[in-house]
Amino acid sequence: MRPSLPSLLIKSNYICFTMVINAVFFRKWMIFPILLLFLHACKSKDSSIPVIAFADAFEDNTLKKARDGFFDALRDSGYDEKNKTLEVIYRNAQGNIPALTQTMNYFISQKPDLIATCPTISTITAIQLNSDIPVFMMVSGTPSLMKLLDDKSREPANLFGVGEQLDYIDSSFLLIPKIIKPKNGKIKVGMVFNQAEPQSVEAINRIRTLASENNLELISLPLNNSAEAQLVTKSLLSKSVDVFFANPDNAVFAAFETIAEACKQAGVPILTSEAGLVERGALAAYGADIYKWGYQSGAQAAHYLRKVNTLDMKWELVKNRKHIFNPKEAEKYGIALPSYFEPIK
Repeated sequence: MRPSLPSLLIKSNYICFTMVINAVFFRKWMIFPILLLFLHACKSKDSSIPVIAFADAFEDNTLKKARDGFFDALRDSGYDEKNKTLEVIYRNAQGNIPALTQTMNYFISQKPDLIATCPTISTITAIQLNSDIPVFMMVSGTPSLMKLLDDKSREPANLFGVGEQLDYIDSSFLLIPKIIKPKNGKIKVGMVFNQAEPQSVEAINRIRTLASENNLELISLPLNNSAEAQLVTKSLLSKSVDVFFANPDNAVFAAFETIAEACKQAGVPILTSEAGLVERGALAAYGADIYKWGYQSGAQAAHYLRKVNTLDMKWELVKNRKHIFNPKEAEKYGIALPSYFEPIK
């Protein structure tokens, strides 16, 4: 007797079901040894090699000098990725704040020995998201400038590295009347500043006071990010300023080539408090040596890796500042710099 169509369908479905179940169990048994191998590989990793996570907020030639200095200091202390005495996790947020937040969350999940941050915005993000892993900052302000003090005015217990206060800006800004001659009456100084960055707002307020006390006319315009730099700078330059002052501001760092080009077209020289910007088109600066800033932070990080504790450690102020100028810019504007200024190499 031939089987009916319904019985054939039932039998066929049963066979298919059996094959699926067997396949699932087969895959599970295949996955299990692979999983064991993976776990073994994780366990066999040399835990004696320290792991550093390094976060750059954006791509910038000035910030690269700090990063180079940081890793050179580690290398001089025996920690080198090429020699397999150090593992580095590096990320660059490319100016994207959500990406920077994601980067920090990823770093925290990886549990590195320390997190290195450059510049200010990276440091703030690292501290806001993490209170356990030591953070070694560079090209950043002091904890108070970054608004990182708690309600009892205490600094973050896990913040180390090297920061900068605003006192040196006084000397930088007051180079202007020594170098620039006014076209009409008072020297007109132009500035743009990131109104979303606490350190930048603090700087512009300080500079307003300096300008009024030293018979300088300050014309400043706010911006929210580096993308607005070209439009805001051109608007500022239309007000016939005699000199542009580039203050310590992440948005200025990120858009400096755009700012420098606009100033060049308007015939306006740039003075700054950031030595690294002179190579990128500023006339002169008095400020921190960015490479040595990174090196100083890296030396402190190496000290931590050797001792694996922070009992005798605290964040430090920048130790190396210098007067520096760009000979091409000086020649272009016919400006003679005092003898204590060093030409860029």
